[in-house]
Amino acid sequence: MTALISLHNNVLGRIDRSANWLTPTLARLVFVAVLLVYYWNSATLKIDGSIFSPSAGAFGQIFPKAAEAVLYDVTQMTFFQRVVIFLGTVAEFVLPALLLVGLLTRVAALGMIGFVWIQTIVDVTGHGVKLGGLFDNALTLMDQRVMWTFLFLIIAINGAGPISIDRILRLK
Repeated sequence: MTALISLHNNVLGRIDRSANWLTPTLARLVFVAVLLVYYWNSATLKIDGSIFSPSAGAFGQIFPKAAEAVLYDVTQMTFFQRVVIFLGTVAEFVLPALLLVGLLTRVAALGMIGFVWIQTIVDVTGHGVKLGGLFDNALTLMDQRVMWTFLFLIIAINGAGPISIDRILRLK
């Protein structure tokens, strides 16, 4: 029995010692595998020729009720709506790219947490998506967004890991 406990402690001890680099590296890998293309595709749908020219799709995604009221005519957008769409589009390109390469990773992860919850508010209030709840034995929007937030929290707390530009800059 002592040998079994010793083996258990040795194996888990190695895992504990590797957690400071393994956990953030795996979290970034999961982000790249699951959400990177989702966000970049979403960002490309928001532009019409250039980053400064928002599409009707962007107007409809971010301000669905206002876009519907003017029949998705982008010339009817207010200055505020144009600024929000521009900043949201830039965030959807830049924040995932920063996470991909591991540059300003903690800040980018915190930015993504904010982005996810603003996105959730728009989905619920603007598009009528049901939020759902936790611990209800059903996979809901709330469950999905909590999981995404947890993934970004791991990165925000632990940093980018050893395979990152942050690590290279820290060594210099």
